[in-house]
Amino acid sequence: MREIKICDVKKDFNNEVILDGLNLTIPSGEFFALLGPSGSGKTTLLRLIAGFESVNSGAIYLGKQNITWVPINERRVNTVFQNYALFPHFNVFDNVAYSLKIKKVKKDIIEQTVIKTLKRVHLEKQIYKSIHQLSGGQQQRVALARAIISEPDVLLLDEPLAALDLKLREKMLVELIELQDLLKTTFVYVTHDQFEALTVADRMAIMNHHGEIEQVGTPKEIYEFPRSSFVAKFVGTTNLLKGALRFQEKKYYVEIEGLGKFEVLGPKNKKWACNGCNVLMSLRPEKIEISKKRLEGFSNCLEGTVESIVYYGRSTQYHIELKNGFVMQVFEQNEEHFPQEVIDYDDKVFVYWQKENVVLLEK
Repeated sequence: MREIKICDVKKDFNNEVILDGLNLTIPSGEFFALLGPSGSGKTTLLRLIAGFESVNSGAIYLGKQNITWVPINERRVNTVFQNYALFPHFNVFDNVAYSLKIKKVKKDIIEQTVIKTLKRVHLEKQIYKSIHQLSGGQQQRVALARAIISEPDVLLLDEPLAALDLKLREKMLVELIELQDLLKTTFVYVTHDQFEALTVADRMAIMNHHGEIEQVGTPKEIYEFPRSSFVAKFVGTTNLLKGALRFQEKKYYVEIEGLGKFEVLGPKNKKWACNGCNVLMSLRPEKIEISKKRLEGFSNCLEGTVESIVYYGRSTQYHIELKNGFVMQVFEQNEEHFPQEVIDYDDKVFVYWQKENVVLLEK
């Protein structure tokens, strides 16, 4: 297993910059996700690693080998595409066996290897079926089997589940995790769906426009401790309130116009933070408590009016309008075994949070 290193890679199409000096290391043997909005360069980066596109400048390494100009068929890298790209006139066996036949592997070894590979993706009973007889999920498994049969060092997955419905997508995500754990191959998974990335990734990189890497880390690190407002908004849902950082009586506060002062933890390792500077206070909706009564034991409290309610079964989402006009989102878990307050539209409510639940971001 070998890590992938992207070194100062630049790429443009028709003078439009797609990647502008991208640097990134993808550790070997991990399930690594590239997450970002459309146009951030995720798929372009994948195609550069695979060899389908050429860099304008920079280098790509697989371990110590510089593969920047290595032909596609000589890279130990395979790709699973969004549209599967299966051969419709081949059956399952022939689709999966194709790369081995091209290499003129012995017939008996091909048969053994195809059967072994199809078992890994739970398709051994469909071995001689036509592609047209398979469901979308089964076709995706064929594409996976065809990609892993040659045991590549790296498997690239370009939004592979986009064409599947929600339930099948959730099932396939679990199967992908199990497959990567079995193979120990480096998986690089491109998606703009935060749920998919948070579900599958050991580590992930959040990409912004022109391939700018906003943050790299585990899903928990990125969700709980975003380093920018872009990451906080793109990964999950958050409340971003603008204010000024204050240091008074050995405590830190964020002062928000029209709302007051709210205690926060000290801004450790944030060189940009100073007394009086403008900041953003990021507060996840599930970190906030809501009640029609005043509660004790919380660092911070605000009063507002319920503007809307969305019921999700396991949780309820509230939109609370504060007195300065800001609409705060609150997620409350619905506990069947414990009676809960009935909160309705236009109710006056209090929202509470602890200082530990706030992430300070540069404005």
